[in-house]
Amino acid sequence: MRFQKTCAVVALISVCLATVYAGLISGTIFSMVPNPAQADELPMKPESNPVAKAPITWAQLQALPLPPAGERITYGTAPQHFGELRVPKGKGPFPVVMLIHGGCWLADFDYRYITRLSAALTAEGYATWTPEFRRIGDSSGGWPNTLLDVGAAADHLRALAPKYHLDLHHVIALGHSSGGHLALWLAARHKLPQDSPLFSAKPIALAGVIGLAAITDLTSYRIGPPDSCHASVDQLLEGTPETQPQRYAQTSPLALLPLGVPQQFIDGSADRIVDPESVRAYVIAATKAGDHAELAMIAGDGHFDVVVAEREAWTQILVALKQLASAAE
Repeated sequence: MRFQKTCAVVALISVCLATVYAGLISGTIFSMVPNPAQADELPMKPESNPVAKAPITWAQLQALPLPPAGERITYGTAPQHFGELRVPKGKGPFPVVMLIHGGCWLADFDYRYITRLSAALTAEGYATWTPEFRRIGDSSGGWPNTLLDVGAAADHLRALAPKYHLDLHHVIALGHSSGGHLALWLAARHKLPQDSPLFSAKPIALAGVIGLAAITDLTSYRIGPPDSCHASVDQLLEGTPETQPQRYAQTSPLALLPLGVPQQFIDGSADRIVDPESVRAYVIAATKAGDHAELAMIAGDGHFDVVVAEREAWTQILVALKQLASAAE
């Protein structure tokens, strides 16, 4: 009997080792790009939870309960010019996370799904600002107002800071999917020429950017099925890279490198809406351009897992926020 138990234990250990080895070979692990010298050789870190899981769907995400609404504050005159502000208990000053929702820049999708993440971050001690903005399909949405609205919402933090004790030295933009594109663009506004319709004389400075399944290159992302999120790029910029080269040059994060702020990216290896390899390529390019950029790839996660506080990405978000806060000090 003792011999049989010993054999069973040995067999179990062998299976575990085989599983770990298979994970290493298949690439179902985290990856990071820490500096230019290592940009082409991505160190690998095993996933902390190797249990297989199905990626969460949009319908499942929508079915999750929403948190109580934050304080609704307007930042302009259009119906979409508002945001929800959540402030932790205490005296402050509070570091700020501005959360920018995704949805292919389309009016069909709004800010509410990302408020779950906003509330979770406020419970961790961060003031969160979750704006809505005009999108494709809204009156005057798309070029250039979608981008101008996001910029105006970010700059409105200056007006909110005294009353709500916000620390404007620690403002981080966190965006999901197309919101990831907008978060990266916010960090690059200081590079825009004065004759650009997107120019802002004094854009608020960011301490960093967190991209969750972020769209990082509009020129390449626009290539895809006509009924997919990819097709929204041409709608947003009202043309192609050939017909609107300046608009692509002034809005695509890859074209705007270096951004001059640290960037953290969190992606699921099973994302079918934003190719994880496109983010990996951007991180390598950003690092080579002189930016500090890192990527955490979560095995088995899809496009929507990264915005759910109960999933593995939540731990990575908190780590990224602490790293960006340390870099800003």
